[in-house]
Amino acid sequence: MTGVALIIAFVLAIIVMIVAISKFKVHPFLAIMAVSLILAIIAGIPFVDTVKPDGTKVSGIPTVIGAGFSGTFSSIGIVIILGALIGSVLEKTGAALKLADMVIKVVGKKRPELAIELMGWVVSIPVFCDSGFVILNPIRKALVKRTAVSSVAMTVALYISHVFIPPTPGPIAAANTLGVGDNLLLVMGLGVVCSIFPLIAGLVYAKFIGKRVKSADEVTDNGEVTKTYEELVAEYGKLPNGFNALAPILVPIILMALGSI
Repeated sequence: MTGVALIIAFVLAIIVMIVAISKFKVHPFLAIMAVSLILAIIAGIPFVDTVKPDGTKVSGIPTVIGAGFSGTFSSIGIVIILGALIGSVLEKTGAALKLADMVIKVVGKKRPELAIELMGWVVSIPVFCDSGFVILNPIRKALVKRTAVSSVAMTVALYISHVFIPPTPGPIAAANTLGVGDNLLLVMGLGVVCSIFPLIAGLVYAKFIGKRVKSADEVTDNGEVTKTYEELVAEYGKLPNGFNALAPILVPIILMALGSI
């Protein structure tokens, strides 16, 4: 299969994978593997490595899928590991709370959705989406309690900001697939520019959906103890200053820029 038919099959495979993960709760790894296998069969890739009469070697499905996984991990594996480490530093030292304070001072306390989105935008630079959400979720809960804003709106605003911002691992993987993964400075710059309009659209959608959908913790009291923002700050005692809070994010970016230069 080639041409338009292969593109259509690829788009359908992506849709099936997303539905399997989001609606039917299939484990992401299993969904990706199953969809990859089916797409490979449809595309006409042989089950095993074969050699044509002219001596040309044709890779089989295991080789193609294995090469894809290993290539992706080798290109972003270190980013994932060090990003997780930076996320732990932000969480354990209270730097995430300091960043939250800095963002709130800039945008004001009357714009909690914008504040949490910008927090996610900053924290998402070094860490994966899941890790960033775990780091900032206590702050999100505290802000929801503090401002009485929609929990759904705050969740959407926080989560959507992690999708487009390199050098978080997802966009880096996409950049590597497109063949520009070695020029991280260019990827980061374009990522920041391209993120502006999706962030605006995400903020508008967060406010829209927050007025129409209620989460379980808003409808019923699930007995979970949610700490106030002040209680979260008090747990860390003295928070790091602004420079130290930003350093785990800025230093890797500067080093990547120097590497590109």
